[in-house]
Amino acid sequence: MGWFSCFKHDPSEYDFKNATKISLYSEEDRLARQKKEEEEEEIEMDRAKKESLKQAEEDEAKRRLLEKSKKKGKGKQVDDDHHVEGKRQIKIFKDMHPPPSICNGCKSEIGDGISANPQCSCCLHCHNPISMHDESAKKGKFHKDCYKEHRNPNCYVCNKKIPLTKEGRKFSEHEFWKEKYCPSHEDDGTLPKCCSCERLESCGTRYVMLADGRWLCRECLEYAVMDTVECHHLHMEMRDFFEGLNMKIEKEFPLLLVEKEALNKAEKEEKIDNNYGIITRGICLSEEQMVKSVTKWRNGPNTQLIEDMDWKSQMVERKCEVTAILILYGLPRLLTGYILAHEMMHAWLRLKGYRNLDTVLEEGLCQVLGHMWLEPQTYATTDVTSAEVAATASSSSSSRTPPAKKGDPSDFEKKLVKFCKYQIEADESPVYGVGFKKVSKMMESNDYNLKDTLNKIVTASKT
Repeated sequence: MGWFSCFKHDPSEYDFKNATKISLYSEEDRLARQKKEEEEEEIEMDRAKKESLKQAEEDEAKRRLLEKSKKKGKGKQVDDDHHVEGKRQIKIFKDMHPPPSICNGCKSEIGDGISANPQCSCCLHCHNPISMHDESAKKGKFHKDCYKEHRNPNCYVCNKKIPLTKEGRKFSEHEFWKEKYCPSHEDDGTLPKCCSCERLESCGTRYVMLADGRWLCRECLEYAVMDTVECHHLHMEMRDFFEGLNMKIEKEFPLLLVEKEALNKAEKEEKIDNNYGIITRGICLSEEQMVKSVTKWRNGPNTQLIEDMDWKSQMVERKCEVTAILILYGLPRLLTGYILAHEMMHAWLRLKGYRNLDTVLEEGLCQVLGHMWLEPQTYATTDVTSAEVAATASSSSSSRTPPAKKGDPSDFEKKLVKFCKYQIEADESPVYGVGFKKVSKMMESNDYNLKDTLNKIVTASKT
């Protein structure tokens, strides 16, 4: 059976097309709405995402701000703790190390919480420390008893009060030993004076007279080198001293201890012109001559007089530029050593051919060497073997131990070293004193190099 219709077009086909068209419009509209919704949803998501990100950033900023605030508070607490600890440490340090104060005496800065330097808190009379309760209220620089003695001192020699004259209370005082005595004791010239330390014989003491008329105090006698045999060890020690300075003395020549008359005779035969007012205590010989030296000695009655001296006369031969070194006998080992160092420097110069040096500079250089040898003698020790001591003792007729240095020096030896150095430094004589000061400055400018100083002396001697 076929299909029949009264319409020009088939209505079913129209409806189908129309429906299809409507369906397409609907689909397009749905897709458009869907796209729009998706776009709106995407926009909303972007907005939400931005807001969320912004909120997160704000939260992070707040968190950081809070954390920073917490750290700052904690740091402040740490700083406060450090500050407190620092204050505590400073207090401990100040307690352990009090700040320097000003000395009441010299006004210089001092430490250790003391009120004065040790030297400023010593009595000007006895030179011993002053305690606060013992200080003289009037002057503040003396012990109470010392102040009375200072105003009205006793004479060191006669132990009586120094008399008051119209000009006041006048007294003499040794520049080094600081011993006060009546001027009359020095003026009359009858009182014994030690040929070594220069002190006058005091009340209650007895000096010893040597065979040539010189006097020795008891302290100097204890350390005196009395004969040539006793001086042997010191001679060897001095050669070692020069070798240590790279100035080894190769040649051998005798060291002889002599009395004053023999020394004066040798000085004349050497034609040495001594117009400087200096007492000769040693000499370096370069010519052959007969010399009488001390070989042995013995004490006199009650050890008041050195007598029974044994002498030996010998011809010193010219085997080199130096024939012998002569030194006065009876001087303490330290003074003998200083004189020997001086003369050994003369010997070294002659042996090395230094013949035409300026006299002032040559004597000054020799004084510098003597001073250099003295410098370590207050603390250095020189061990002496028992064989050397025994050999020396057996060769001497005296009953005492030879004065070889062994062990720590005594208090008197320390003072004697200072005295010898003081004599060298304070000497104002035109040759020895001026020479020492000139060469000392040369040594300082040449960093205490002896070789460079000697070269400078040679150059200066040619001008």
